[in-house]
Amino acid sequence: MTRTKEGFINKIHLIISVFIVVPVSFVYGFNPSKQFNIHLNTTDEHNFFKAIMGLYLGFSILWILGICKSNYLKLALVSNVVFMLGLGFGRLLSFVLDGTPTFAFVFGTFGELVLGFYGLWVLSRFK
Repeated sequence: MTRTKEGFINKIHLIISVFIVVPVSFVYGFNPSKQFNIHLNTTDEHNFFKAIMGLYLGFSILWILGICKSNYLKLALVSNVVFMLGLGFGRLLSFVLDGTPTFAFVFGTFGELVLGFYGLWVLSRFK
């Protein structure tokens, strides 16, 4: 396998994650009711969603470092797996305990699990 192809295989899910997580972070932080059935009423609720935005942006920065700098790649891979599988399994738990959410969250769960398991596969091959 060529180095370029291997690099693409190792990083594509990080790139996809950044392109999805960054815009979603801004929606969560500034206007979650625009895309989701979420309506914030208190300052504490707004504060919570801004913190989620910051967390999402922080992880995205780490993933960008992993994409651009090889010495950050393994850390970016591990953090992406933990992030995606943490979200995905948390949402699955919610399906069981709370019921089925809107399509956007169901689709997001599928995407998070796919990206997380893809990251595990990449890590299993990582040298």
